[in-house]
Amino acid sequence: MLNVERESMILKFLKEKESIKITEIVTLLGISEATARRDLISMEKRGLLKRVHGGAILNTVNGVVEDFNIQYRKKLNWTEKEKIAKFASKYVKPNTTIFIDAGTSTLAMIKYLKNKSIKVVTNGLNLIEELSKYSIETYLIGGKIKNKTSCIVGFSAVEYVKQFNFDMAFMGANAFDLEGYSTPDPEEAMIKKAVVERSERIFFLCDSSKADKKSFVYFSSLLSGHLITDKKLMSKYNKINVEVAK
Repeated sequence: MLNVERESMILKFLKEKESIKITEIVTLLGISEATARRDLISMEKRGLLKRVHGGAILNTVNGVVEDFNIQYRKKLNWTEKEKIAKFASKYVKPNTTIFIDAGTSTLAMIKYLKNKSIKVVTNGLNLIEELSKYSIETYLIGGKIKNKTSCIVGFSAVEYVKQFNFDMAFMGANAFDLEGYSTPDPEEAMIKKAVVERSERIFFLCDSSKADKKSFVYFSSLLSGHLITDKKLMSKYNKINVEVAK
């Protein structure tokens, strides 16, 4: 099989599944692991995909981060997200009201919140089972269900958020650069912006793979809150409040 044929099949698989493992390439194409790795290296150099441990994911388009489904995002950089989530949880004090954003980094945080006697407001359908598991008092905002990312969005959701005063909020983002935090969906951006405006303290949980990237809509400046990430960032981010999870 020619290189171009192999690459075409890898890209087709990626567009359908959003990620691919080396072992899947070996099985799909009937080639060796060494050949599969060489193909991925070559394709990454040409901007066709991004290599991750054990495989590859779809690349961003023209530097803009796209939206991926929640099941795929759960697998992506999970070790880093766990470390960030555990570190972020230390800021949650008993008898406070907090907003937890829909997402996978925020999902990882919930198990560290048990027995803290807190109230949680969320738009994350993906968080509900975990919050219930630990008997955390929870308010789910109403609105339109966005199935791809398992969250609630829409005008009514924004209006619901505006009723609350949050002691703190724990937010996710698809990307961040010097202009701020961004997300692919304008409706999700509206929710996030409303939460930022209603919160005393804001923590952004973003692994370092999201740095120096942008998505479709900015919803907050870098100075609005406290960034928790997994690696030291470039010096250009020194002016913002940032901590590296340990």
